[in-house]
Amino acid sequence: MISRRPDYKKAGMPKDNQFMKIAIIGLGYVGLPLSLQFARSGVTVLGLDIDPAKVKSLNDGRSYIRHIPSAGVREQVAKKMFSASADFTRVREVEAVIICVPTPLKKNREPDVSYIINTGKAIAPDLKRGTLVVLESTTYPGTTEDELRGVLEAGSGFKAGKDFHLAYSPEREDPGNSNSKVADIPKLVGGFTPACLKRAVALYRKAVKTVVPMSSCRMAEATKLLENIFRSVNIALVNELKVVYDAMGIDIWEVISAAKTKPFGFMPFYPGPGLGGHCIPIDPFYLTWKARQYGQNTRFIKLAGEINTAMPRYVVERVAAALRSRKKSMSGSKILVLGLAYKPDVDDDRESPGYHLLNFLKRRGAQVAYHDPYIPVIRPSREHSHWAGTKSVNWNRRAIGSFDAVIICTAHRAVNYRQLAQWSRLIVDTRDAMEGIKTPPERVWKA
Repeated sequence: MISRRPDYKKAGMPKDNQFMKIAIIGLGYVGLPLSLQFARSGVTVLGLDIDPAKVKSLNDGRSYIRHIPSAGVREQVAKKMFSASADFTRVREVEAVIICVPTPLKKNREPDVSYIINTGKAIAPDLKRGTLVVLESTTYPGTTEDELRGVLEAGSGFKAGKDFHLAYSPEREDPGNSNSKVADIPKLVGGFTPACLKRAVALYRKAVKTVVPMSSCRMAEATKLLENIFRSVNIALVNELKVVYDAMGIDIWEVISAAKTKPFGFMPFYPGPGLGGHCIPIDPFYLTWKARQYGQNTRFIKLAGEINTAMPRYVVERVAAALRSRKKSMSGSKILVLGLAYKPDVDDDRESPGYHLLNFLKRRGAQVAYHDPYIPVIRPSREHSHWAGTKSVNWNRRAIGSFDAVIICTAHRAVNYRQLAQWSRLIVDTRDAMEGIKTPPERVWKA
């Protein structure tokens, strides 16, 4: 043991049912709303992030995420219930640490858990005895108990389950859904030991109405993957049916609308131009990679991935067909991608299929641009650095009317689709956004 660490009992650490101050690492789409919910629930929150711009913005009471109002941040900062910092040594001030960092894929589609590992290494030297560490990042089963535990024990000299508590609780954020509240979404919790579980359940009960204990961290990790794989597979099904039904002259949107009138045995999923966001396009591959270590081949998951990945190319072919109907070539045509966020009414463009559309269209010789009311300028990223700095085109008759075709990629409610119908020459609709809007049928193609 490292003797310089204070004994948590002597240091006056709270009992299992008390949490006075916690740290949440990663102040993005998961960490920030979770931080504010704990703060509203009476727990002092120290938000930690490596981005100094985010830290300054939050301490000044400004939110950088569209669906999280700045007023909520200012309120908790003013009450001194929330503050942000880039100093990870400050974990020594808290009784619990919640890790909400990205888990992307490498170029070969293998899991990249480096953010988790590096975070564990950063906080390990300053962990106090009795501290609870919870991982919320989506990952493959075994990450918490194996990889994260390993770096925490190596860097602290402590043992998980004996000197500090360790747990996993998957995030269940639904950005852009005004009916989705952190406090109302049941929280799954798995602990490394029964004592770890008890401690983690006590923490989340401070801020969430329903906490669901699970038998282990691995069970909770596997549950999160099931939730997202379930969506990926079902979206792949309707995407495949969209292509099949289109060949038959059948409108998939009308079919889904009719099918969901059945009060049992059916759950509606909707097609689109591809998958986006940080979960569904990525998480299935975490299980696929882990399954190979056990000699298992996840054929169903792979097939779903292939279908969903192929959708942007299908949309581009529909655009080409629509242009040919106007005796125009893809090469040289001006094409606008409408909506770059991965889902409606958010400013999150991670893994957006809109980028694939821009890339494919440009390779075919088209002059491309985009409009998104929530993404005025494309930010730098690892995957799409060549688009960084590109600005959203203005929303007016002259600008929109200058394009040979407009592809509806994301159906933001803030977009005036009646104006789009009046201004545009040709619309390729991947989201059924033009349904019910009076438009000459030859000007709207579904894709």
